[in-house]
Amino acid sequence: MSRQDLADMSAFVTVARERSFTRAAAQLGITPSALSHSMRNLEERLGVRLLNRTTRSVTPTEAGERMLQSVGFHLDEIETHVAALNDLRDRPAGTVRITADELSLRTVLWPRLRKVLADHPDIKVEIEADNRLVDIVAEKFDAGVRFGDSIDKDMIAVPISPEMRMLAVATPGYFAGRRRPRTPQELGEHRCINIRLPTYGGLYAWEFERNGRAQRVRVDGQLTFNGIFQVQEAALAGFGIAYLLESQIRNHLDSGELEAVLEDWSPAFSGYHLYYPSRRQPTPAFATLVEALRYRPGLGEASATG
Repeated sequence: MSRQDLADMSAFVTVARERSFTRAAAQLGITPSALSHSMRNLEERLGVRLLNRTTRSVTPTEAGERMLQSVGFHLDEIETHVAALNDLRDRPAGTVRITADELSLRTVLWPRLRKVLADHPDIKVEIEADNRLVDIVAEKFDAGVRFGDSIDKDMIAVPISPEMRMLAVATPGYFAGRRRPRTPQELGEHRCINIRLPTYGGLYAWEFERNGRAQRVRVDGQLTFNGIFQVQEAALAGFGIAYLLESQIRNHLDSGELEAVLEDWSPAFSGYHLYYPSRRQPTPAFATLVEALRYRPGLGEASATG
């Protein structure tokens, strides 16, 4: 079926329902003579008369009535679906897929999302926790969450947390009777809790900096995990020094359960960002989530899960 046939059938349905070329033409935005000409062309192409015309009225023939019932029904369905799509375009609805590492998911992403989702029940979010640096385009994610300095330059990056810093921490019990490290190299004298991250291709080397001097230190100890919260639990159990985000363990530092060392070697760095392709056309649902997640200094932060 050609587009012209479809357009003419739609026009026929309007004429058959209005029983008037004048009223139907007004709805369609064309002249009555142009509409009458289109109907004759349609009848010629189909080889059947669809309308009975008199000087006073227009009525469907038997064939026209059958077409009105069948074609009219399907055209009404199409209009309903188009209206639903327009509604989707204008209000926050639909599914948004996000990839995030476990820590950002628990401490930043989820505390914010649960608030906005409660206000927008038509928005659906699919989240995949993954410590890899995921290619969000290839894996069909709408957005990802990572530290700002690890995001490709061709992405739009929206800050969703303040600046952060890593701290070397352990329990007071672990430090009892041991000399606390004063330089990153002295960590070699201590039991440390390692983490294996696919992003780094193996064991994560602890990164320190002071006075513009950066150092990466390989540490050793009894335990290695691939999850940051397991590292935290081992540190709280007294198994050695762990290298953790300050925001993750702030409550434990305040309570005295953990104590930090080498703080003068731990400068702040770019915090978590939501990133997505610059060519992406945001849907209302996606735009709503971006604004809800955007970090605004002075408005308070969701507390980390301790």
